[in-house]
This record gives sequence, C-alpha cells and structure tokens, in this order.
Amino acid sequence: MAAVAENLTSMIEPVVEGLGYELLGIEYIPQGRHSILRLYIDSEKGIVLEDCERVSRQVSGVMDVEDPLKGQYLLEVSSPGLDRPLFKASHYMRHIGQVIKLRLRRPHEGQRKFRGELVSADESGILLRQADTGQETRLDYGDIEKANLEAEI
Repeated sequence: MAAVAENLTSMIEPVVEGLGYELLGIEYIPQGRHSILRLYIDSEKGIVLEDCERVSRQVSGVMDVEDPLKGQYLLEVSSPGLDRPLFKASHYMRHIGQVIKLRLRRPHEGQRKFRGELVSADESGILLRQADTGQETRLDYGDIEKANLEAEI
C-alpha cells in the first residue's frame, strides 16, 4: 500500500505544486469498485472549495492519461481540516508540542492506538508522551499507519 502511495505522490505532486499548492499526502483505500483516492492539499492562504475543484480537474486528467490504478476509484481532494493528517517527518516537526492521535500498522507493547503530546520528531520517528499514562514512547514513521492532529476546539 505504501508503494502505491509513493508512486502516486511522485506522479501527482508536481501537478499540485504547479498549481501553487502543497500536496500534504495521499490516502488510497482499495475497496473493489468503491476505492477511494484522497488527496490532502494546503496553501498559505488556506483551501476553499474552488481550490479542491481546480486540483481535482488537473489530477483527473493526469490519472486518465497515466492510468496508475486498476479499476474504478473516487478521487477526493480535501483541505487538511482541523484534525490535519500527518504524513511526512516535516509535518510532525512542524507540530511539536501539540496533541496527536495515531494508529500503528501492528501493536507496539500490545497497543495500536495512541494519543498524546508530540514531544519531538526527527527524520526517523517521533517521541510521544501518552495522554493516559504520561509515558514517553518512541515510534518509527514506518510503523505509523495513520496520524492526525487532535482538533483544538
């Protein structure tokens, strides 16, 4: 799955950047005829519906020509929202001190879901202070399946 996202990123990122946006990340959720390809985009001015539509039109054209995915899929282009997803080391580094929620690909010390303060981040992983125990846990990026900021309301 990660290889699919990497291939898609290398194909789609130049298109998104050429339009003046940052491609935060890609989620590909294969579900037969109901697969979803979700792109998260951002810009310094924020993202509005017209930005998503603009990126969707351009990416759809590239996807039609390159045809990198087998079968049908729904293309969704989205802003990161309040619970911003974290994909790259630079995303984690930008949000040190904030509360994040994450799910691992496989259990770490019997646990797959974590919530806590992002204490530090480097090129290989993060240090998380767990909200429920206060324990600090080191996690490698390769083990993280999905991570999001916790929305501050």
